[in-house]
Amino acid sequence: MTTAGELRVDRTPLAPFGTLVTAQHDGADLRDIAPATLERWTIESKVVVLRGFPLLSREDLLTYCETWGEVLTWDFGAVLDLVVQEEPKNYLFSRTDVPFHWDGAFARAAPRYFLFQCVEAPVPGGGGETVFSDSTDVIRRASPELVREWAATEVSYRTEKLGYYGGETVSPLLTTHSETGETIMRYGEPLDPERYRNPVWVSVGGRSAEEAEPFMVDLRDRLHHPDVCYHHEWADGDIVAVDNQALLHGRNAFRGNSSRHLQRIQIL
Repeated sequence: MTTAGELRVDRTPLAPFGTLVTAQHDGADLRDIAPATLERWTIESKVVVLRGFPLLSREDLLTYCETWGEVLTWDFGAVLDLVVQEEPKNYLFSRTDVPFHWDGAFARAAPRYFLFQCVEAPVPGGGGETVFSDSTDVIRRASPELVREWAATEVSYRTEKLGYYGGETVSPLLTTHSETGETIMRYGEPLDPERYRNPVWVSVGGRSAEEAEPFMVDLRDRLHHPDVCYHHEWADGDIVAVDNQALLHGRNAFRGNSSRHLQRIQIL
């Protein structure tokens, strides 16, 4: 049992990383957890799943996150509704899987954290799990020679700008976590135009397309290794805080007519 102010919670480790925080009394409220406490838990665990806390209104959720840090605002505002659309322009709103990426690659700044509220979860067995890959663990498992190669690599990304998302950007493959000082990986997997709406083209600095392919296949295998990935199966009412620096994330495809509704806020 842990206390956060007057709030009593159970904190249960998830595998291979993450923490489940469960409220232990009626009337619990996310706002009973100080943002500094939630930030500390998120840095320690990388993913924090909160259950037993009623969802906040969009306005109250935004107010809470603004006490944590500057909120990234887009053309649509600060709160993104992630729902399946029948005729999506962006793969995020389709039923396909979503390859690994970090939030903010095409934004003015990459968020340190993001927070989800699950308004409606997929039906059991309906897919749509969010998958998190611990890039710090991927780096720890690599040889020193490979880490040096990664550290000298820049990756370019290009996608058509549709609405608030897209354009061109270049990022070093490895950089430093602003809070922990750990080495982290910034990488977005390419999106095949045969499979995804608004595909993303990826090029690896200093390599031809033929040379880059085995490099990216090796990255894919390392990032998707079961020992470094946490698959979150959504339940109605889940609130999930995520370290957007240590982790890359994606989504499993939906099955059948399954869907879900998440609300997301990004914190700089």
